[in-house]
Amino acid sequence: MRRVTLFLNGSPKNGKVVAVYGTLSDLLSVASSKLGIKATSVYNGKGGLIDDIALIRDDDVLFVCEGEPFIDPQTESKPPEGLSGPHTDWLTLNVGGRYFTTTRSTLVNKEPDSMLAHMFKDRGVWGNKQDHRGAFLIDRSPEYFEPILNYLRHGQLIVNDGINLLGVLEEARFFGIDSLIEQLEVAIKNSQPPEDHSPISRKEFVRFLLATPTKSELRCQGLNFSGADLSRLDLRYINFKMANLSRCNLAHANLCCANLERADLSGSVLDCANLQGVKMLCSNAEGASLKQCNFEDPSGLKANLEGANLKGVDMEGSQMTGINLRVATLKNAKLKNCNLRGATLAGTDLEIAIGPVGFLVSTVFSTWPSGRLLALAVRQAARPLQNCDLSGCDLQEANLRGSNVKGAIFEEMLTPLHMSQSVR
Repeated sequence: MRRVTLFLNGSPKNGKVVAVYGTLSDLLSVASSKLGIKATSVYNGKGGLIDDIALIRDDDVLFVCEGEPFIDPQTESKPPEGLSGPHTDWLTLNVGGRYFTTTRSTLVNKEPDSMLAHMFKDRGVWGNKQDHRGAFLIDRSPEYFEPILNYLRHGQLIVNDGINLLGVLEEARFFGIDSLIEQLEVAIKNSQPPEDHSPISRKEFVRFLLATPTKSELRCQGLNFSGADLSRLDLRYINFKMANLSRCNLAHANLCCANLERADLSGSVLDCANLQGVKMLCSNAEGASLKQCNFEDPSGLKANLEGANLKGVDMEGSQMTGINLRVATLKNAKLKNCNLRGATLAGTDLEIAIGPVGFLVSTVFSTWPSGRLLALAVRQAARPLQNCDLSGCDLQEANLRGSNVKGAIFEEMLTPLHMSQSVR
């Protein structure tokens, strides 16, 4: 029977005497149990790797490691005074359980103001803790520390595939490697995929709708739906505030009580859409088509389009009872045959608009027996309604305070307008 003395790699202390029997695997198993490690290889005192148990002699001194290179225990045990310089001695770092062997000069010279430089410039100043092998303990992630150590060795940032650059950046900040931080920030920025600003398609949006409970509010604020086909969908109560809905097809869609405040609806088609109680404050619907839309809510909830840009909008035949169009811009709009009974258009811009208008307070009209409007006088005219075609409109109790209706056409009105409607 042979017996040998086992030591941890690089350590001349706390050896264990064991019997050699069986195979090399049996010896590694005994070494793992005796030394409390996961032994993978055995070296002799000169650093030679033993791959056959027959090479082991009685009373040999062997060094067991977990896969790291052989560390000469005599070199590690020499005092710093016996070395040629203060920064040329070799040392081992235990970073998160993984061992790195490097020189003191590597940790000090490249970044003299870093934390690593202060830790190892002068031995013992920081009181660095060491493990049972004499390796300096550093409680950081080894996979993120390795690129930093290599950078200190050769000055190049090299990161293997699968390593998150954000993790390396945090390690660089922690250790104060200032020259590496900027390089990592640039590399992270270049590695980010380009932002996707493509519009949401009908298929994607329908998937969102199906995944949302009926009682939950769907927040689509600021999203891009440009050119999407959203026709005939149930879009009630959805928050489209500041969303891009330009050139969308919203025909026959149910937008009851939807929030379209400051949304971009320019060039969109909303024909026959249900817009009961819709909020379109300061929205941009220039050039949109809103033919035969329903803004009238039987429960009394009024649609609010105050301050909206409705230039060139075609709203012919729409039900707009009680709608709020205060200070909205309806220049060149088509409002023919609209029901604007009780609507508010005070201060609106209806220049060259074509179609019927609702609530017209502070307007003085005289009519022929046939109902054709013959004379028009507006008090406090501030915004143009010039050349508007409002023929066929129901303007009972309409409010046009502050509007300029010079040259407007009010033919075939359903109800005559009287002085009592204009004086409040």
